Amino acid sequence: MLSPNDILRKYWGFESFRSKQLEVIQTVLEGKDVLTLMPTGGGKSLCFQIPALMQEGICIVISPLIALMKDQVSALQSKNIKALAINSGMNYSEIDIALDNCIYGNYKFLYLSPERLQNEMVQKRIEKMNVNLIAVDEAHCISEWGYDFRPSYLKIAELRSIIDAPIIALTATATKDVVGDIQEKLCFKDGIVQKKSFIREKLSYVVLHQEDKDSKLIRILNKVKGSAIIYCKTRKETKRIYSLLQEHGISANFYHGGLDISERDSKQKQWQNNHVRVMVTTNAFGMGIDKPDVRVVIHTHLPNSLEAYFQEAGRAGRDNKMSYAILLSNNLDTFELKKHIEEHYPKIENIRNVYQQMANHFGLAIGSGKGEEFIFHIQEFCQKYNLNRLQTFNILKLLEKEEFIKLSDAIHQPTRLHIKVDHNELYQFQIANSQYDLLLKTILRSYQGVFDSFTKIQESIIGKRAQIDTQIVKQHLKKLHELNLIEYIPQNSNPKLYFIKERLDAGLLPISEKKLANRKAIEEIKATSVINYVHNQHECRSRVLLNYFDEPNSARCGICDVCLERNKLSVRDNEFDEIAKSIQKEIFNTPMTTDEIILKIVDFREDKMIHVLQFLCDNGQIEMTKDQKLIWKH
Repeated sequence: MLSPNDILRKYWGFESFRSKQLEVIQTVLEGKDVLTLMPTGGGKSLCFQIPALMQEGICIVISPLIALMKDQVSALQSKNIKALAINSGMNYSEIDIALDNCIYGNYKFLYLSPERLQNEMVQKRIEKMNVNLIAVDEAHCISEWGYDFRPSYLKIAELRSIIDAPIIALTATATKDVVGDIQEKLCFKDGIVQKKSFIREKLSYVVLHQEDKDSKLIRILNKVKGSAIIYCKTRKETKRIYSLLQEHGISANFYHGGLDISERDSKQKQWQNNHVRVMVTTNAFGMGIDKPDVRVVIHTHLPNSLEAYFQEAGRAGRDNKMSYAILLSNNLDTFELKKHIEEHYPKIENIRNVYQQMANHFGLAIGSGKGEEFIFHIQEFCQKYNLNRLQTFNILKLLEKEEFIKLSDAIHQPTRLHIKVDHNELYQFQIANSQYDLLLKTILRSYQGVFDSFTKIQESIIGKRAQIDTQIVKQHLKKLHELNLIEYIPQNSNPKLYFIKERLDAGLLPISEKKLANRKAIEEIKATSVINYVHNQHECRSRVLLNYFDEPNSARCGICDVCLERNKLSVRDNEFDEIAKSIQKEIFNTPMTTDEIILKIVDFREDKMIHVLQFLCDNGQIEMTKDQKLIWKH
């Protein structure tokens, strides 16, 4: 059997592992459950891909992100590793064939969403698979203390009653509470945690308090050369900032979840290949993006949590060269963040009303609708029932989290085709129906595997090769579908709404006000951590972040905005902290003049005391009272 290093070299071309990867792989090969904590870009995927390739059978990978699944499957397939993903854009026949391939086709990886895992057909087929490992990506989603809690993750542990395979859980952001939650909710048999330090030695964290963010943004991009990401709060804002950059001659593109997936793919490739320098985006962008040379990540708003910020900021400088994570803040940001949380938790009566209008819109009686899917345009829905669009969207997302419905963005799937009959039967059909002969011959010459599984095709290319009008090609394919010779799934980019559960009486909708209040309280705690981080002007920003992720007593980074200010002082690092603590103790509740402070604290030199006092005053940690005394700012 090949060793982990052999597999690494054979498929990825690397000679050695990064820190902690080999330890995780060896734990998995011993058949033990393991939780893996690695920062963004730390190489988490290899920790399950390599041990899965070293063993007989298939690895089931559970991921919440279609784009991430698609990227990883494509990367594996490019290495001639058999992998596939099942997502919400596939119909019953496609899923049926894909699952059969996992049982009988020697596939090594099956990627699933946690929602799809709950499907009865999927579970029954998984029982027949030779599963060697279960990998749970973005594992923090299982915890209500996590920044992106998804109730569907709580059902993953049910796999343990179906198959006997170890679990590897992976995340780039988890506090101590979340770590415990992940292990408990996944029913870990072994409490093994492999953690790589979150320290980023060449990443400078900077907070700039700036009322005119636009002009500062332009100045930053003119000063810091190289590839960049700008995170914005809304889709509308991505377009505005994109236009601003265009006006100043800065090469850019914009990206958000409302764009067609083919358009998103095109924009992503342009940026990754350095055809455009800056990607202006919402938080929909970045997962699974392996671009090492991002020099700066800029946030134009306050993120909802330090977990989200740490992950997004961490997309800068993966090549371990000097890079910057810059957060632009002004006086409105704290208010906006708190308002955003309020909007996420509408009143119960508003939730019930939207749910009722959905039932009316689709004509669903009580007890019906389970498993049904509908094309759904939120703008039309809100206009029809006179609903606030933002509040309605938040309610739909909440109903999705509670697993009543499942929303898709405008999922654009290319046309897929599968020939259902065997070669001989198709040949006989071609002889008897000559009008279809040229079309079918062109398909067979152009695409491999159409007899075995669904294959992506393009009607325009078939038409060009066969010299048939594209519309005629589509008509012929529809007719062959009706004749049951092929299964033809045309391209579709409509947004959809899927009912996970049967429609209930809106007045009896089982949503707990207490549970919502608890979730809101958790979001408020996380928001407070962000606000404290932004207003901190005294402690090294890297240390603040590392302490949040349970890495206390780390060294001062020396390159964040706070450290750079402190570097100007002629005071040693530890000495600065000791002087600052002594000053805080004396003037926390009792205002004192500078002379009184210096006379009171006798353990340090006067010039150093004055340096520290000046720094604390300049950075807002102490303030002057009306009678010209200093007091610690609470």
